[in-house]
Amino acid sequence: MFTLACSENLCYIYLMASVLIAESGSTKTDWYLAGATKKPLHAKTSGINPYLQTSFEINALLSHELQLKKYKPEQVYFYGAGAGTPEKQEELKQILKAFFGAKKVEVKSDLTAACRGLSGKNKGVVAILGTGSNSCYYDGKTIKSRMPSLGYVAGDEGSGNHMGKRVLRYYAYNTFDEELKAAFEQLFGNDISTIVNNIYKKPFANRYLASFTQLLVENRGHYMVENIIEDSLNEFFHHHILKYRESWKYPIHFTGSVAYEFRDVIKDICLQNELTLGKIERSPLKGLIEFHKQ
Repeated sequence: MFTLACSENLCYIYLMASVLIAESGSTKTDWYLAGATKKPLHAKTSGINPYLQTSFEINALLSHELQLKKYKPEQVYFYGAGAGTPEKQEELKQILKAFFGAKKVEVKSDLTAACRGLSGKNKGVVAILGTGSNSCYYDGKTIKSRMPSLGYVAGDEGSGNHMGKRVLRYYAYNTFDEELKAAFEQLFGNDISTIVNNIYKKPFANRYLASFTQLLVENRGHYMVENIIEDSLNEFFHHHILKYRESWKYPIHFTGSVAYEFRDVIKDICLQNELTLGKIERSPLKGLIEFHKQ
């Protein structure tokens, strides 16, 4: 479809048709447009999730936030959280087709994006650890098996949302020592009623809860912080990764902000369980570009 030439940290794409690739999580969406201009263009918007947003809200988001909207890509490949069912894929497909006027629109799940972006055409176990979490066994072509996702209320083990809940509980229940209590209040204030209101009365509670992981990032080395990170990631491995027989046969790949930020802990857990660690990337977008040029 197109060729990719790289020099140092810059990559250029040359192709006959203009292609727009979008990789969306619950918090943000990365957009990559190639073929419409001499150099590829990159933009970011808020996350798009058809389970959490109406068609009207998604259209409004695209209109107000997407700087690439003036271009008319011929092909659109959208990968997103909440796009795992045929119904939601069709819903997003119609929105994107109408918005961009593209000849071809393909909508796949964020888990498919992780598989194609990290494992390519090779077999592997693939996991997402970002605002939410997910995992599957990928045979190099399709997702063959996966653990069910219970979402941010009942599941999302190992995610930013999952860790953020623990941070909030440790603070609210006076488990943190004075050092971490002060760090929490400096970042988020000390008004529990406001925090509870933000969780239950405002949209995107999962994003808000995930924001509390900032305390973990900024206080690495403190034993309570390390315990929260390790407990949460061990829970993810226990309920998800270790349930796949293939985890001991093929590499295990991770993507997402949480996976990348705490990759040292993931490496240790893989070593403890005699698992082969594959790639750990903040985003699968670079791999997706490589996948779609074939």
